[in-house]
Amino acid sequence: MAAITFIASLTGPSSSVVWLSTPHPNLPLLATATGTCLRIYSLNTLSLQSTVNGGHKRSVRACAWKPGTKDIVTIATGSFDASVGIWTQEVDDNEEWNFTTVLEGHESEVKSVAWSAGGNLLASCSRDKSVWIWEEVGDDDYETVAVLQEHQGDVKCVLWHPEEELLASASYDDDIRLWREEVDDWGCVAVLRGHQSTVWGIDWEPKPQSDEIVVSASRLVSCSSDTTARIWKKSPNQEQRQSQSRLSIIKTSSAEEWIEEAQLPQVHVRTIYSVAWSKETHRIVSVGGDGKIVVYEENKEVQKEWQVVAVQDCGHREFEINHVIWAKAKVPSGSVQEVIVTTGDDGEVKIWAVDDNAIEATMPSEPSEPYDLSWSDEGDAMIGSDLYLSRIR
Repeated sequence: MAAITFIASLTGPSSSVVWLSTPHPNLPLLATATGTCLRIYSLNTLSLQSTVNGGHKRSVRACAWKPGTKDIVTIATGSFDASVGIWTQEVDDNEEWNFTTVLEGHESEVKSVAWSAGGNLLASCSRDKSVWIWEEVGDDDYETVAVLQEHQGDVKCVLWHPEEELLASASYDDDIRLWREEVDDWGCVAVLRGHQSTVWGIDWEPKPQSDEIVVSASRLVSCSSDTTARIWKKSPNQEQRQSQSRLSIIKTSSAEEWIEEAQLPQVHVRTIYSVAWSKETHRIVSVGGDGKIVVYEENKEVQKEWQVVAVQDCGHREFEINHVIWAKAKVPSGSVQEVIVTTGDDGEVKIWAVDDNAIEATMPSEPSEPYDLSWSDEGDAMIGSDLYLSRIR
């Protein structure tokens, strides 16, 4: 097995939870959501570059960079105050951020925000069980184009397909829903069912950067409180029918057939909060409430079969890990390489590398089941006998 090697911590331990980190699609920047602000780090120097604050009344829960911008850098934020904020900064200005727009409509905390590949659409989701889609119609001007309310529980995550205007949402109701626009109206085209508990995270399979990797159809990875991570794929028959329908003037049904293609090897023993699919190696990484960081790889000889290639136990000591993402960063050796970025309840943002040349690696033992539970001093977390903290989300 390979080894997951610690490179650096962008922040020291803090009382403020870090919910999420996201790299800019083109620039060497990393944004983290913590407290009532965003912190922007340079992935070239692994140091703090600027702080974005002052727009929200409560903690920032999520953030997402807008793709395709050149002279102006734009980032969206979602907050516990139920609003979505839009921030801009000139590319050459490393200090001043402008809070240009606030989008209101959600009735409870915003859990996730995501831009479409073209950058013209912004999706948000909330504890209020709804998904909103906003369209940019002018400079700093957005209008609501859809309010989607078919989920039966708290919506944890939204994410656009990397090439299509296809939106995925994951929910407390154990379902994943896929949404498309049909004749000027957005609707649900598929419901992916299989998880036995809350679906916390999703990620689309990225477009390959190497000719050695072949992607035959759209795939999505999801993770859940049921401790499983699953791969979903559009049915091959559906792909063929859609391809043929593009050549016909006859409109086909908007319903799409998606199937569960595989389950990743089960290593986690507690909730998996986040999964991420690598653009470079096409590996998948997952993190969760048990503090593990797990990297998986698809069998090149037998597709649909996945194997564990690396495991790191206690990645953030006894704390839960909230989010994971792949990014390109300059490491201490001076080279730029793909790294893993994790964020946790300990307030830290950590950078890791996967070392495929590790001589030896062993699977960590599973932590014992908690039997002596008590509330933290702050009253927002419970701690068990194995010292793993579980925070109210």
